Amino acid sequence: MPDTTARAPALDETMLAMDVVDTIRHADRLVERELGGTDRQARLRERLREIYASQGIEVADHVLDQGIAALEEKRFAYTPKGEGWQRSLATAWATRARWGRLALAGIGLLVVGLGAYWFTVVAPRQREAAAIARELQQDLPRALRAEHDRVVAGTQEPGPRAEAARLLAEGEAAARAGSLADARARRQALADLTARLAAAYTVRIVNRPGEPSAVWRVPAANPRARNYYLVVEAVDRDGRPVQVPVTSEEDGRVARVSRWGQRVPEAEFERVRRDKLADGIIDQPVIGEKAAGTMDTRWTIQTSGGAILSW
Repeated sequence: MPDTTARAPALDETMLAMDVVDTIRHADRLVERELGGTDRQARLRERLREIYASQGIEVADHVLDQGIAALEEKRFAYTPKGEGWQRSLATAWATRARWGRLALAGIGLLVVGLGAYWFTVVAPRQREAAAIARELQQDLPRALRAEHDRVVAGTQEPGPRAEAARLLAEGEAAARAGSLADARARRQALADLTARLAAAYTVRIVNRPGEPSAVWRVPAANPRARNYYLVVEAVDRDGRPVQVPVTSEEDGRVARVSRWGQRVPEAEFERVRRDKLADGIIDQPVIGEKAAGTMDTRWTIQTSGGAILSW
């Protein structure tokens, strides 16, 4: 015969136990107060009996014990399942009308932004890099060689030719090393050398009313001394000004000018001064000549080569 004492609880007792659990769960203060001591189950059972008695319900002790045990074991508590990828996918599909438009708008903005970045940043940088590479590999080497050949064709003097060879070698080495600034600088130096060799002009003393033809200066290093200068200008065969590189001996500044002060001995300074005072005209104004294919001016008077840029 089966043991009747171990039979499953009746349905009404189970429902009553569930009600006990629900009563305890919704009475948070009761749980906190009654479950705090060592004899918590006995006190909780008594408190629950009072609650049900006030409602006219008589509950057996073993039903109360089942409810208390079920609460502690969380037997009748609902624990939601975690959201797996299938649930997330289903939720996304169900709500596609809500987030689809936003997603499409976001993708559109992303595409527009990437396109704008490409056309305004990436593409210009790539074109610039390609242009620099082409200049270093093709344009600059050709330009350097062409300027070198112009120098060689324009002079027989060994000095300028040696200078052109040095600049060409340095420029080609800079281009191979990817140093754009250095390669361009050597090309410009060769172009300046070519222009300087090609220039042809005469140097004459300025002889116009209201303008000085000679000046003297007291050097800062020796206040008791005087430096004497003739104010001169470079002109071509038609009398037009020609700009030439001049270095100031006072501060080392280099400038391209058509007029400057050329340092001369005191005797030459006095000769020009007396000549102009005599009748206001300098009889021999030309004091130097620079021929095409040469670097230096051939002077017809004695000069130290020093110059000034202002007076």
